[in-house]
Amino acid sequence: MAVHNIVVIGASYAGLGTAHYLLRHTIPALEKASDSDSTTYKLTLISVTTHFYHKVGAPRFLASPDLIPLSKAFLPIADGFQSYPASTFNLIIGEAHSLNPTTQTIAIQKTYDSSSSPPSTVAYNTLILATGASSDCPLWSIPGSHDRTISALKSTQSALPTAKTVLVAGGGPAGVETAGEIASLFPKIDITLLSGADRLLTRLRPAIGAAAESQLQALGVKVVHGVRAKRATSDVSGVTEVVLDNDDDEKSVKMVDLYIDATGIRPNTAFLPKSWLTEKNYVITRDTTSLRGPVEGVYAIGDVAGYSLGGALDIVDAVRPLCATILQDLSKGKVGKALPFKQSVTETQLVPVGPSGGVGSVFGWRVPSLVVWGIKSRDYMIGMVPGVVGGDKFVKA
Repeated sequence: MAVHNIVVIGASYAGLGTAHYLLRHTIPALEKASDSDSTTYKLTLISVTTHFYHKVGAPRFLASPDLIPLSKAFLPIADGFQSYPASTFNLIIGEAHSLNPTTQTIAIQKTYDSSSSPPSTVAYNTLILATGASSDCPLWSIPGSHDRTISALKSTQSALPTAKTVLVAGGGPAGVETAGEIASLFPKIDITLLSGADRLLTRLRPAIGAAAESQLQALGVKVVHGVRAKRATSDVSGVTEVVLDNDDDEKSVKMVDLYIDATGIRPNTAFLPKSWLTEKNYVITRDTTSLRGPVEGVYAIGDVAGYSLGGALDIVDAVRPLCATILQDLSKGKVGKALPFKQSVTETQLVPVGPSGGVGSVFGWRVPSLVVWGIKSRDYMIGMVPGVVGGDKFVKA
């Protein structure tokens, strides 16, 4: 009996949702339609870490250990997949180092293996790329073991009570939210936020970015535009020297007690063939309705995919259409029906500025601070974490 290997690389929001949907709905539909003695299907989930990290809440996690326990932010991935039999599901903890498109194999280096053993090989017939994107700063993503992210969060938590100066680089949601959280908890700290652009929150209309700036200034945060952090080095005393660049290419140096880099992300695609990637190293998606990837049998979803505009909607709304495409492709059109992905291009983003509210827009409608508080600022949606790991949104097809 032939085994068709479906491999999902990445176990954050996109990878977990896709894996659960395939296991609950797509694979059973394929096996029901196939002859009992023909093909079986097995899904392998490859994750660089043992734990899912609710990185949405990082601005609050890093500010204090007393607000949201880290035990609620990091949950074991394996716990969410206990109901699936070993014949159908396999979890591998490791990092994809290379991929051979000719042999359809992936070289995996175990994350927690301290030995110099060579990478293991995983074969695929169908491949879903959900590797997401990473930041240079471990506060925002897991660089291998989740212990490094926990250590970075705890280190920041420990530094804040005695810090007199804090510099946050990045004018997107992560930077704005971080500055707001710290300023709300530690009003005596001298906090500077570098937008790195001409305004804050460039994905939202200028008026909303200006409102965020006003709320930050009311909390005592200095917002500086047109200046970027080029590099930062810390000395033995814990003081950090940050070299700054402004729009005129002039350089200056700022000494601070704590520096937080929230300047952006890059796609996790270093292991993939260059021919599969866009100019900015995102995975090519041939169209935004089927989510088919650069070659037959390869698909992409979430922040790593070329179609994505970033944000939760480009993940949650894409899972069912992606799995419908896979079902049609593997059954050669005999099972299921097309479910085109309808990408939302309207302005949608909620940005807390401290625990009492914030700014944002939902489907093009600017929302008041109270709405931001109710949806996100109150607890950064920590209650949804067990459901993400367990695939609760995809219990029904």
